[in-house]
Amino acid sequence: MPCDTRLKRNQTISQRKAEVAKAVAAIQAALAAGRVKAKVGQQGAIAFEGVSEQERDGVTDACIYRRIMATGSALAKMQIAKAEQLAGRSVSKQAVNSGHHSHDGGHTWHDHKG
Repeated sequence: MPCDTRLKRNQTISQRKAEVAKAVAAIQAALAAGRVKAKVGQQGAIAFEGVSEQERDGVTDACIYRRIMATGSALAKMQIAKAEQLAGRSVSKQAVNSGHHSHDGGHTWHDHKG
């Protein structure tokens, strides 16, 4: 995944892959427990509210979402489904892939293209 290739200084891909997996696992557990909330934007992008920059460790909301949907727990997926219901729309693969995102847990959204 793209998150695995955003290497820190003097870091190998396997080290980064382990870091990303650890960060996503912690965020997924917090999401399942209700300490982190998923939000779906008007364009179908997703953000995770309540995750500190330290917990995130450079992993984007899109990467967190992709990993949870691919290998995540049923509880975490259920919380994402709940966020989709509350927003009245599903997470859009096109929005996630095109770069729509939020830097503030879903309060504002943009794509850095304008």
